Amino acid sequence: MQHETEARMTNPAYVLPEAGAAIQDLVKATRQGGAPESVLELVHLRASQINNCGFCVDYGAKSARKAGVSDEKLFAVAAWRETPYFSDEERAALALAEAATRLADASDAVPDAVWDAAADHFDEKQLAAIVLMVGLTNLFNRLNVTVRQPAGVGL
Repeated sequence: MQHETEARMTNPAYVLPEAGAAIQDLVKATRQGGAPESVLELVHLRASQINNCGFCVDYGAKSARKAGVSDEKLFAVAAWRETPYFSDEERAALALAEAATRLADASDAVPDAVWDAAADHFDEKQLAAIVLMVGLTNLFNRLNVTVRQPAGVGL
């Protein structure tokens, strides 16, 4: 596939303005759950990497940096299990994000061990924010990959 400099079409969330507004309301809701913004940004970035969404990886890395995520973590998030940079809390959130993104990869897509590790570090509202962020990220990824939204270009 060639590198596209132009999307196939306007992002569907902008074509249908009510959709865009609803999505933005959901994004705002994730910020009300009490999960650290840096954790929400890391799970967004990791899910976007898994889904090969160049637009979201680019945007997510920039947004994570603004949220205070270190360059070490940004450069290593794809290999978070193999690096010393992530806290136990971040590791639990990243494992949950990976499992919830790769639903078709296993019959028990989000195993109890993954869920329990996240629940050890986050309360119900924080978990809700993380799960919602993962779901929204997967939505963003599917929209942007489908229309080939180019990285580094504003919507």
